[in-house]
Amino acid sequence: MSDKNISAILYSKGDLRLEERDIPTPGKGEVQVSIHSVGICGSDVHYWTHGAIGDFIVKAPMVLGHESSGIVTALGEGVKHLKVGDRVALEPGVPCRACDYCKTGRYNLCPDVEFHATPPYHGTLARLITHAADFCFKLPDHVSFEEGALLEPLSVGIHACKRAGVTVGDNVLICGAGPIGLVNLLTAKAMGAATVCVTDIDEGRLKVAKTLGANHTVLVTSRDAKALASQVKECMDGKIDITIECSGAESSIQLGIFATKSGGVLVLVGLGPAEVKLPIVDAAVREVDIRGIFRYCNTYPTALAMVASGAVNVKPLVTHHFALEKTLDAFETARTGAGGAIKVVIDCFRK
Repeated sequence: MSDKNISAILYSKGDLRLEERDIPTPGKGEVQVSIHSVGICGSDVHYWTHGAIGDFIVKAPMVLGHESSGIVTALGEGVKHLKVGDRVALEPGVPCRACDYCKTGRYNLCPDVEFHATPPYHGTLARLITHAADFCFKLPDHVSFEEGALLEPLSVGIHACKRAGVTVGDNVLICGAGPIGLVNLLTAKAMGAATVCVTDIDEGRLKVAKTLGANHTVLVTSRDAKALASQVKECMDGKIDITIECSGAESSIQLGIFATKSGGVLVLVGLGPAEVKLPIVDAAVREVDIRGIFRYCNTYPTALAMVASGAVNVKPLVTHHFALEKTLDAFETARTGAGGAIKVVIDCFRK
């Protein structure tokens, strides 16, 4: 296999191949990027193992990957704020810029957003791609490529904490200690949360949460949401201002409702079954606000500032690196969590 433009392409459920694609030429307002680092997201693994996520079905070969950073290698017409050689992080969702959602700043809700590695749009697990220049963010010299790639999951945490209204002195419960739960932990602490409790079914991940600043951790051993809520409240002296649910499990969402104080906020980040059974009357009569999030918007500058300033350290999340040629091994590691895997990063650059 030559080194033309090797890409990791998903053809259908379980059929992930490394193949050559044409080298793309940047159009107006675009840049060509030599991809350096790509983090594997749970959605990438889900497309690989299931061939679909909800209504998003892989019907044609699709390049995976959307947590990305690289080096600008060519400029399209009209690009002024970047130059060849710039190191950049790529925000993967490019909206239409013209609809009401875009014009009011909530471009994540744009119905015509083109998001990397979401059918039918290709992702970034490739040597070379093109991307909208205004969705590329220049990295300071001291911010690494892997940190640049992790601005994407960190953005999810920032958007969730903003939707929750996390502020100085808050007591926050985070359900789930996977990569998204952990970036929510980092973000909540950076935004001033006084106390953070993290729950999970995996003792190893709770230990990681503790090293990243969790004040309390609770191992989930049953689906009795009321009993677990009592346990969590005991850790938090009975007051949980905000719950950020990152697992998508029905019992965990129930926990979030029971544990959150009256007048508090529950933010749903994790995506599980399309329909779940909830104690909705409990939430209603206690005025627990239930809010959803969809990806993020206007978060990359904040994420970059947090990382560049040292307010947030995402480096401990990266547990494994693989070369692009070892993509299948990387996906299997991410799928199984082998070796304590949290965030697996694929290095796409030419050696």
